[in-house]
Amino acid sequence: AREGGRKGPRAMQKGTGHPGAGEAERTRGRSGRWAPAPVSPTHRRARASAAHRGLHVVAQAAKRREAVVKIGTRGSPLALAQAYLTRDLLKKTHPELSEDGAVEIKIIKTTGDKVLQQPLADIGGKGLFTKEIDEALLDGRVDIAVHSMKDVPTYLPEGTVLPCTLPREDVRDAFISPVGNSLAELPEGSVIGSASLRRRAQILNRFPSFKVINFRGNVQSRLRKLGEGEVAATLLAYAGLKRLDLVDKMTAILSFEEMLPAVAQGAIGIACRTGDETPLRYLDSLNHPETYTAVLCERAFLGALDGSCRTPIAGHARRGEDGNLAFRGLIAHPDGIEMFDVDRTSAFTDEDAVKAGNDAGEELKAKAGSKFLEFLNADTTKEFSPNVAPSSR
Repeated sequence: AREGGRKGPRAMQKGTGHPGAGEAERTRGRSGRWAPAPVSPTHRRARASAAHRGLHVVAQAAKRREAVVKIGTRGSPLALAQAYLTRDLLKKTHPELSEDGAVEIKIIKTTGDKVLQQPLADIGGKGLFTKEIDEALLDGRVDIAVHSMKDVPTYLPEGTVLPCTLPREDVRDAFISPVGNSLAELPEGSVIGSASLRRRAQILNRFPSFKVINFRGNVQSRLRKLGEGEVAATLLAYAGLKRLDLVDKMTAILSFEEMLPAVAQGAIGIACRTGDETPLRYLDSLNHPETYTAVLCERAFLGALDGSCRTPIAGHARRGEDGNLAFRGLIAHPDGIEMFDVDRTSAFTDEDAVKAGNDAGEELKAKAGSKFLEFLNADTTKEFSPNVAPSSR
């Protein structure tokens, strides 16, 4: 009786919250051997479910690690907006990339971001916004690179391809001014802020009394300088203002007759390594064929003219009402003294678009003449810097 009295309380204590544990204790008391407590069917199902969930979490984590895509981008607000757009499209199109951490954005500072006081023409041109990102792509730090296509040189680094352009935004330029509703309304001698020789040439062609000064920096900093009264007006890509939700800052949209846009303006291009199958598959699903074809035409035109940031060149291709490709391009003297333009049409295919762009470039070279082109290709930054107004016309 005393033995039962000693073991009874221990049996109840052990069994608390564990059905069957008390019975196991009593079994040990009678036989001298311990027996495990019986497990109910409910507990067996709960344990199996937990184990299954654990395996699922491990499997998903492994899958996520395999599916990680690293996006390389500049760190400006506009560049990040374009990278976020790319990330969201990847997640929407590919369910395996919708998991947290499956897509990573890596900010890469480029030379063009670091040197802000000099015109791009003086420090190397467009490639300064892509060089460091291309290097990160080639050495494997990133898997894809998101670019504003107007910043991409006509050549691509060996080992990279650019198989994807996203649907194009409005390609026109926006006019922003606190003192007038258009360029024509500004008083003579007005100071315009722009780092673009293309904009400078077209402005001075129509308004020779204006002074165009270098105006670099991101969109927000340019708007701040404008608000502080450094210039009477500035021009920015309408597409950038839309992506940054800053359309309310705009005074007017310029027509193509007032300002022909830059080659590939409003287009986002995404590059990857040559032969890298997974990124190529992802980018193929995002590519917008109509934008891709139009940009091919414009870049072929730029390539035929050997264009750079030292050369005022504009070009725009689109699908016309008849379904064919319609292209218009121009090349100009930096101070707007001379300007030559060209129009082309072709079938709307990649091959025909490239041919149309090349042919348009060759026609402009013939129109402009060798002396004009030699002048543009020479080192003219001392005579024609965007920091100073032209001394004569």
